[in-house]
Amino acid sequence: MSGKVVVVTGASSGFGNLTVLELARRGHTVVATMRDVEGRNAKVRKDLIDAAKAEGHVLQVLEMDVADEASVNSTIDQIFKQHGKIDVLVNNAGLMPVGVTEAYTVADIERLFAVNFFGAVRADRAVLPHMRAAGSGLLVHVTSLMGRVVFPFFGTYSASKFALEGLAEAYRYELKGFGIDSVIVEPGPFPSNLISSSPEPSDQTVLASYGEVAAIPGQIKAHANDGQDEANPPRPQRVADAIAELVEATERRPLRTVVMPEGLDFGVHRLNEAVRPIQNEMLTSFGMSEML
Repeated sequence: MSGKVVVVTGASSGFGNLTVLELARRGHTVVATMRDVEGRNAKVRKDLIDAAKAEGHVLQVLEMDVADEASVNSTIDQIFKQHGKIDVLVNNAGLMPVGVTEAYTVADIERLFAVNFFGAVRADRAVLPHMRAAGSGLLVHVTSLMGRVVFPFFGTYSASKFALEGLAEAYRYELKGFGIDSVIVEPGPFPSNLISSSPEPSDQTVLASYGEVAAIPGQIKAHANDGQDEANPPRPQRVADAIAELVEATERRPLRTVVMPEGLDFGVHRLNEAVRPIQNEMLTSFGMSEML
């Protein structure tokens, strides 16, 4: 297997951090991107580079803010000029608000979508001209089980992930003729800093009107890691492994890959399997079966 040039967004922590290290271990040329590499993420940048170097691998870390189109375009252009190609883009950057849905203002939700949805739109659009010219490529979109099912108080997060799933699936069909795969990775509830860094809703008047219900999101955050099996804790590395396997696949990849902690099943596998033939039948009825 020859190494691929892989760009990963949101690599400062969580799945992104684990993914760039796993891909580097496997011999790929990895460009980890994140915000503020000279400021609050300076130590993260150094730690990533040092960790890769300790294992005999090279890892590049670049500044890229997916909420800023100029930042995305500039960084992707820099990567292409340096490496001559971009084989894979992993859209991992994201935020997870947990709160009373009505209390998130339009401005709150716009800030969320700027990262969770439009961040992927910007990055996809920046790399796709290079991939189409090359006649090959892979877009990986990291969504969530909450891109398929809905939990109370995660409404804005689910909305952003549902939107990302729609974008990724449309690209799946439209880009097949160019030799480009678009896939979705749906992680379950693995430990991460997403809940602890959850953006709070801004509309305090609405929050007050919800009474005791308004306290539930705080309880969810406080007990997010309760009930985990200490002898067999969830391994977020499994998400990084799944992404790496998609990167290295040589056949047409599955559209959706669900990655749950051991022993958990929220029915997302069954939901995906139930929807797939309906979606395929619809496209076939419109004479678009060659896009499947």
